[in-house]
Amino acid sequence: MSNLFDFTSRYGNPDWKAAIWAGIIAGAVFITMEMVLVATIGGDSPWGPPRMIAAILLGRGVLPPPATFDLGIFLVAMATHFALSIALSVAFSFIACRMSLEKAIVAGGMFGIAVYIIDFYGLTLVFPWFAMARNWISILSHAVFGIVLAWTYKSFERPETASA
Repeated sequence: MSNLFDFTSRYGNPDWKAAIWAGIIAGAVFITMEMVLVATIGGDSPWGPPRMIAAILLGRGVLPPPATFDLGIFLVAMATHFALSIALSVAFSFIACRMSLEKAIVAGGMFGIAVYIIDFYGLTLVFPWFAMARNWISILSHAVFGIVLAWTYKSFERPETASA
């Protein structure tokens, strides 16, 4: 009966260190990719995405315009972004810990797309400014986030914690 309530025995035993590092690395790839693509292909300020993230905690007042660099806003954005990236990585690690690298990468891409849908369609009820970033740059960045998350997690995962 105790196994019924033992989460890790039912769903896997993630490698927490690998999950944290995967969240940090995938988060860094995501924010870099998002800012570069918004600036080079989207034709907008690279500071727009960090301002949208910072607005989760700081409110609408930090949203562009102006989409300029502000150290305080940027630091809040990065703290928020990396906390969310690590939390998503920990959640994903329960899935990935039972998979091969190849399956985890596919699942990671799907996970990233699911996060995009939740962020840009579900959470717009609370954070309506996310709707303005519904575009292929955001979709691609989220898919790449999930793929990098999976690849990094599986690369850093210690064999003694893996279930599959």
